[in-house]
Amino acid sequence: MPGDKHERGSSRRRADVIRNEQALLDAAAATFAEHGVDAPVRAIAARAGIGIGTVYRHFPTRADLVIAVYRHQVDSCAEAGPVLLASASSPHAALKQWIDLFVDFLVTKHGLAEALQSDSARFESLHAYFLDRMVPACAALLEAAVQAGEAPADVTAYSLMRGIGNLCIGADSHYDARRLVDLLVMGLRQ
Repeated sequence: MPGDKHERGSSRRRADVIRNEQALLDAAAATFAEHGVDAPVRAIAARAGIGIGTVYRHFPTRADLVIAVYRHQVDSCAEAGPVLLASASSPHAALKQWIDLFVDFLVTKHGLAEALQSDSARFESLHAYFLDRMVPACAALLEAAVQAGEAPADVTAYSLMRGIGNLCIGADSHYDARRLVDLLVMGLRQ
């Protein structure tokens, strides 16, 4: 019977599983950002407050975990665009905040190809997913900034994202990519 105790219990359980998986993905993303995609699974599990077995139950291989983190971050960054546009003081400010999220994403992304161990089909599929989700998000923010007179009309979302990506390659303690990205974003302002 719909709505009975068993059905409510299983939907509550599904919500708990989804929430736990999201916490695991957030913990893995933070750990990857700090230590790279080769970070020990025990560090991810500890950060998420779960056992190592739970990590492997959700993601049997490191590649599975890395791909899930990548997709989770793509979705989070893409979905943040409209929220930032609605809440920021200006379209340019929303674009700047979104670019900060994008840079955080790029830091975690380093090492993805190695983690997939030359599985080019999986990598190409992820790249297509990235483009399908992220370019429209950036384009909407950029278009709002253009309409507000805060950015030039001749910059495309793809070229802006590509430029940011190039600035983030090889970031380390001696190279502050975020500072250079900030300069690029300030240069967009009209």
